[in-house]
Amino acid sequence: MPAKRPKLDPFIGIIDQILEDDKSRPAKQRHTSKRIFERVRDEHGYAGGLTIVKDYVLARRQRLREVFVPLRHDPGHAQADFGEAVAVIGGVERKIHFFAMDLPHSDAGFVQAYPAETTEAFCAGHAAAFSFFGKVPKSILYDNTTLAVARILGDGTRQRTRVFSELQSHYLFLDRFGRPGKGNDKGKVEGLVGYVRRNFLVPVPRATSFEALNAKLLDDCHRRYGDRLRGHAETIGERLARDLAVFQSLPPTPYDACEKQAGRVSSLSLVRYRGTDYSVPTAYGHREVLVRGYVHEVVVSCGADIIARHARSYEREDFVFDPLHYLALLERKIGALDQAAPLAGWELPEAFATLRRLLEARMGKGGKREFVQVLRLLEVFRAEDVLAGVQDALVRGVIGFDAVKHLVLCRIERRPPRLDLTVYPYLPRAEVAATLPRTYMDLLTGVAP
Repeated sequence: MPAKRPKLDPFIGIIDQILEDDKSRPAKQRHTSKRIFERVRDEHGYAGGLTIVKDYVLARRQRLREVFVPLRHDPGHAQADFGEAVAVIGGVERKIHFFAMDLPHSDAGFVQAYPAETTEAFCAGHAAAFSFFGKVPKSILYDNTTLAVARILGDGTRQRTRVFSELQSHYLFLDRFGRPGKGNDKGKVEGLVGYVRRNFLVPVPRATSFEALNAKLLDDCHRRYGDRLRGHAETIGERLARDLAVFQSLPPTPYDACEKQAGRVSSLSLVRYRGTDYSVPTAYGHREVLVRGYVHEVVVSCGADIIARHARSYEREDFVFDPLHYLALLERKIGALDQAAPLAGWELPEAFATLRRLLEARMGKGGKREFVQVLRLLEVFRAEDVLAGVQDALVRGVIGFDAVKHLVLCRIERRPPRLDLTVYPYLPRAEVAATLPRTYMDLLTGVAP
């Protein structure tokens, strides 16, 4: 029979209600025993001591702690989640988000790092995991991440996101979801996330790129295959064989791990994806396009044609330009050449600046236009071929677009240049007359011709 507590017993219901309300509060904003004591004292007139309140709260919390049933994990299933850590990529310390997939039966794991926890990283992580294992699990358990669950209906049914439905339809695995706010429902992958953070990512890894870091993480995952965990007579690799025996085969066609969005090109020839503006050729201004966002790349299509490719930017409200997209417009609006934002920071070899200076010295505004025409050769030919053509034109003293184009074509077609200067009236020409002995003698005697 519980001991009588005449001072505390009248306040037990109040304390229990405070503890019950705390269940729905953030863990860092729940009541301490001291704070509960202060509240019942100040708000409800409790006249007893702190110690008896602390003892009751401790015992009550122990009784409220959840108890779990040990689970058996049959082969063929997986759990997936994201974790966070810090790494040095390309010399810059930054936060990384790593996708983890755990196979509970064998404890085999897969990990890959990404710049952000995004839809495309979620899809790319699955595709890479299935490729790593060589097969697809029968089912995968998730928390209620918004990357997969658009909404939880009143009866608990999950409404999948469009991208997750596409991923699931391609690989044909079953999905399962834990209870909202109950990370222990997928405790195996939670354990893997912690293991990776403490072992694979300590000390803070340094890599030249995400590709290099991910290659290291795959090696770490492979090395675990030889480990024998507590309570198991077989290694992870030996138990993995049973998992793979009941996995499904990979689909015959690869999965396009990206997020697709419809967009419209602005009057500045920009299309927006996740807050960043990416350029497309000015010929596509005001057109409807499809934007595909990958982890490291953004691809823009109009109809069946790919019209732009850019390295993915994760900066907020960034602008990503390809200078070549604006050259056709600048050829018509040449006055904007020196203030064109897409050309700012475009580092071209010094030979291009020399060519522009000579063209403008001779032709003024027309020289600017010819310079842009030379730059437009970069739309068609390799940069090294155009540079060689510019350098050859400077050496030969033939300063103009036609000459540069001719020299570039000769280089590509592997034929000697045949510059007929009568065809290029704007090119500087030097006329050398034949030397006559009489003229030479007149110079010696000082007689004017």
